Amino acid sequence: QVQLVESGGGLVQPGGSLRLSCAASGFTFSNYVMSWYRQTPGKEREWVAAILSTGGVSNYVDSVKGRFTISRDNAKNTVYLQMNSLKPEDTAVYYCKATGPTVYWGQGTQVTVSS
Repeated sequence: QVQLVESGGGLVQPGGSLRLSCAASGFTFSNYVMSWYRQTPGKEREWVAAILSTGGVSNYVDSVKGRFTISRDNAKNTVYLQMNSLKPEDTAVYYCKATGPTVYWGQGTQVTVSS
């Protein structure tokens, strides 16, 4: 059974940090590109960051460059999103996505940036 389980979301003040995790099971994690997306009510899901299967190359949406870092540990079947200098506009439900022979999505974790 394929599962992507996100964790690490919560409420944080502007300027604070959070680290999201996405634990994968049921497929060969190291063969998949892993991505993070986010979505706010009434808006389309937005791509945030991606990392290749080997972990050597990553990319980010302009709005998070220099603040967010995506990483992965293929031994632990887990992808991470370190989020620093958080802003209120980063508030969203964050989803991880696995792209390979098949596409899988997690259930999402809420991130709220507010004072």
